[in-house]
Formats: sequence, C-alpha cells, structure tokens
Amino acid sequence: MSASSAALPPVTHAPAESRFLLNVDGFDAVVEYESRDGVMTITHTRVPEAIGGRGIAAHLVRAALDHARAEGLKVVPACSYVAVFMQRHGEYAGLLE
Repeated sequence: MSASSAALPPVTHAPAESRFLLNVDGFDAVVEYESRDGVMTITHTRVPEAIGGRGIAAHLVRAALDHARAEGLKVVPACSYVAVFMQRHGEYAGLLE
C-alpha cells in the first residue's frame, strides 16, 4: 500500500449497485462492474477531476481486485485503466479471465 492510499478512507462495496465507492472531500469516486457466472467484468473507473492525482483510482481498483480474489472470481478488465493497472501489478495476473 502506498503512503497516499494509506491516508484514504476505506472503500465501500455496494453489491446491489455493482460498484465500489470512495468519498473523498465530498466527491464520489467509483469502480463499476458486472458479475456473472463467476466473472467480474470491471466496466468503468471514475474519479472526479477535483480529487484526481491522489492514487484514488488505484485504491478503488485494488479493493475491487482484492474482493474478486477473496470471492474466487475471475476478472475481465473492460475498463482501460484496470487493464493497465493489472499489467503493471503482476500480483493480480492470476485473476484474469
């Protein structure tokens, strides 16, 4: 965990909405996904510009990938940010569908 993500609040998982949420300084950042047949397809990562540059997207994506790992799910990184994140962080390679 980087020093910047250590200072961030915990990520909230909202399974009924198929998203992971993080509120920072009154702004909501989100990772959205679809889950089906043991596969989590991460479709979108959104961090408002006002809170960008603080490692928030990485913090959210780690939470989503750690959840997938804990639940035994495979991951399809349909979001370009997640695809690059997974390439850069080999510890998540085993999750790829």
